Amino acid sequence: MSYNKRDEEAGDVGLFYHVDKTVVLQEARVFNSSPINARKCRLLLTKIVYLLYLGEPFTVKEATDLFFNVIKLFQSKDTSLRQMMYLVIKELSGIAEDVIMVTQSLIKDIQSKQETIYRANAIRALCLITDPSMIQGIERILKAAIVDKTPSVSSAALVSSYHLFDVAKDIIKRWSNEVQEAINTKSSGGLGFASAASSYFSSGSQSSQNQAIISTSNIHQYHAIGLLYLIRQHDRMAITKLVQTFSGTRSTGGFLGGGSNTSILKNPSAVCMLIRFASKVMEDDPSSTRRIFELFEGFLRHKSDMVNLEAARAICDIPNIPAKELHSAISVLQLFLSSPKPTLRFAAIRTLNKLSINSPTAVAPCNLDIENLITDSNRSIATFAITTLLKTGNEASVDRLMKQISGFMNDISDEFKVIVVEAIRSLCLKFPAKQAIMLSFLSNVLRDEGGYNFKKAVVEAIFDMVKHIPESKDTALSHLCEFIEDCEFTKLSVRVLHLLGIEGPKTVTPTKYIRYIYNRVILENSIIRAAAVSALAKFGVHGRDEEIRKSVHVLLSRCLDDVDDEVRDRAALYLSMMDNQDLAKKYVTDDSTYALPTLERQLAEYISNPVQSTQEFKLESIPVISKSQEEEERRRNQPSDNAILPLLSAPSNKGSATAASPGVGTPVSGKNNFVSSLDQQAIYAEELAAVPEFASFGALFKSSVKPIELTESETEYIVHCIKHTFAKHIVFQFNCTNTLNDQLLENVHMIMQPEIEGLVQVAEIPAEKLEYDIPGNIYVAFEQEDPEELANVTFTNTLRFEIKDCDPTTGEADPEGFEDEYQVEDIEVTTSDYIRSSYVSDFAGEFEGLSDNEAIDTFALDKEKAHNLKSMQPLEGSESPKNNSVHTLLLSGTFLDGSKVLAKCRMTFNTSTGVAFELAVRSEDVNVSQIVLLAIS
Repeated sequence: MSYNKRDEEAGDVGLFYHVDKTVVLQEARVFNSSPINARKCRLLLTKIVYLLYLGEPFTVKEATDLFFNVIKLFQSKDTSLRQMMYLVIKELSGIAEDVIMVTQSLIKDIQSKQETIYRANAIRALCLITDPSMIQGIERILKAAIVDKTPSVSSAALVSSYHLFDVAKDIIKRWSNEVQEAINTKSSGGLGFASAASSYFSSGSQSSQNQAIISTSNIHQYHAIGLLYLIRQHDRMAITKLVQTFSGTRSTGGFLGGGSNTSILKNPSAVCMLIRFASKVMEDDPSSTRRIFELFEGFLRHKSDMVNLEAARAICDIPNIPAKELHSAISVLQLFLSSPKPTLRFAAIRTLNKLSINSPTAVAPCNLDIENLITDSNRSIATFAITTLLKTGNEASVDRLMKQISGFMNDISDEFKVIVVEAIRSLCLKFPAKQAIMLSFLSNVLRDEGGYNFKKAVVEAIFDMVKHIPESKDTALSHLCEFIEDCEFTKLSVRVLHLLGIEGPKTVTPTKYIRYIYNRVILENSIIRAAAVSALAKFGVHGRDEEIRKSVHVLLSRCLDDVDDEVRDRAALYLSMMDNQDLAKKYVTDDSTYALPTLERQLAEYISNPVQSTQEFKLESIPVISKSQEEEERRRNQPSDNAILPLLSAPSNKGSATAASPGVGTPVSGKNNFVSSLDQQAIYAEELAAVPEFASFGALFKSSVKPIELTESETEYIVHCIKHTFAKHIVFQFNCTNTLNDQLLENVHMIMQPEIEGLVQVAEIPAEKLEYDIPGNIYVAFEQEDPEELANVTFTNTLRFEIKDCDPTTGEADPEGFEDEYQVEDIEVTTSDYIRSSYVSDFAGEFEGLSDNEAIDTFALDKEKAHNLKSMQPLEGSESPKNNSVHTLLLSGTFLDGSKVLAKCRMTFNTSTGVAFELAVRSEDVNVSQIVLLAIS
């Protein structure tokens, strides 16, 4: 039979041409022949596997009949036929009935001492068809196979045990000694993986053969150490001991001074697995960092390239590692950069690329070797090389780099182009003096062919240059104008037009941008025309030149005849605004806006509620924020941002509590799993108002922006706290999770003890029970003893509960339990809990109007006390210093009594004295000004 390319292209010759299930089932009688025709049976088994992998549906009866025909091949001694038979048995076992009938035949093959090649296949098939409840019956066979001298048999038993772990944890946990013995077992001759690899690569070079044998010999160690970790994964000390046992002494990568003279592990994959376990130990126990670092350094001298790379990667991933400690790992990676093997070059440059994000100076010595990879035939390697150089290069090398990249961009896909553009985007902000050459490069690639994501990345990079590098603004806007002349993406055209409308009127020659914008009104679709009208209007409203205002008025008047109603309506609106400056100031020049997520949510509730819909919608209940704050909220609400506060669900603790309370760890389902902090505040308010114990507290003033972690994430019980401030009360919401699957917590209370007087506990809602991995909530409410004296107090907290042991599999708890306590971190109530952020559009005017109620002081910056300022809203972009020595921060907030609070912080930095801090606080109440000032000073 021919298998050449011409036959495949012809489409009328081949093994699988028109394979039909019915014909295959009819041909299954060949399995009953005597003597067995091995060649025909192998061919038929191949067709069956092909149909199964193709997804051809077999009925239960068809699969059962076929299964019992196939198992008749146990009488054959043909090795390749038997191997195919085992494969078909495994595939049919999930469909056919009564497959357990073949158990004895499989056990016979496993216990055979002559035909060792059958044994591994038989073990895999047996473990797949055996019912989980019957695993105990084959336990002795599997334990013997695990410690078998033949590596293939041992590996088959170990891998099968790994897959059975989820359904038979308790049984397999008893095999820990056998698994550890398997690691110590030396590879025997037999039909092991090394000999198989040697024969497979017999046609290759000697080095290829050696590498294959090194990577596959003693492979049972890799499988064994993986299973051993699975058995011990919840025991931190056992994992530490595992790493200690198998790492050897310091001279060969030792750990804790234990082990033998050399590492027990001979298989490179197993050593790599051990390195990952050691990284986990270091993550759980930071005090072991030094000892594990020495372990990794030892593995840098291992004879296997795989181990060298894994050890170097592990060292580079150590948090906050000093640059001098990275030298040994970087030296190893630098050697691999010039390796003839593409896989080694790729692994090395990828690791260095990741390291360059946080430690560019440490990677910089490798730049000469990395530059040689720019022309690498593997485009992935070349891309990583380019992006690494962009992160680590100095200002002098920028020109040379940009020239090299220019010829490189045409040879890579859009996906890699985006990576390069993102790196250049960072470089632009790092070296503003080189903005001209980088802007020229970005404008050139903007003219090249490319998809939406690529063009969007380039446009975003230019936007950042306009925002952060004022010198580049005119040139950048000109390039963007040229781009929209021939832009095929409507979204990008709209975004560019919006930017031109904001930045164009501020330039020296705004008229040149008006021409490009009006061209869009004439030539583009209705969406772009509408955006162009809005951009034009800003030139008329913000323009300082009367001639420009008249020109814009004429152009907008022409848009009144547009065929699209959106364009006409916008033109009419903006013409009215140009004639009414008060209207323009309110809707165009004002930098404030409503919190749109909150507005959308409340409007939806208003429409859906028949009672509310008869009343007037109160727009003043929607928070007013700045447009920059809205942009920041939009950025934070992206799912990839870990700083987002998710909306979480947890079961209620009492009938009085709501059914869905914010917890920790589980975002809500739906199209958007994340909500803004302002919308989250509204959700908290509704949930607390539904609790009868809190109904008399009044309106919620403020909730914590982020949950406060009171425990480590790896502890038995995870507790987070959210503080809710009312006019006279503070409610502490504790989101608790039980991470132990063999315990049930009932009647869970939080005992809070204030260090000083000032707050009195008035209510508590405990959690009825905490089941494994199901969040629950505890509420504790305190009242201010004297509303005139707001308490700043620290609470010590103890979790008190009743523990009941339970079955990890069924969750059934013992009837009897015992009382226990668990100490968690303290909670502080500070002045920042009595202030919430708010926005004012005219800070200078508002601040001047409160001059009679000023409190001012000068002091050195204290990070702890300055934390109280975080509860106020930064204004006019003052949150980002523009000068390294002098900066003024403008803040706005609302105090608990409703008083407006404004603060002006003048900061000066001196290398000898540090940061000097002058804070002027003004409020509608002079006492509030003093309270806020005292909280900082």
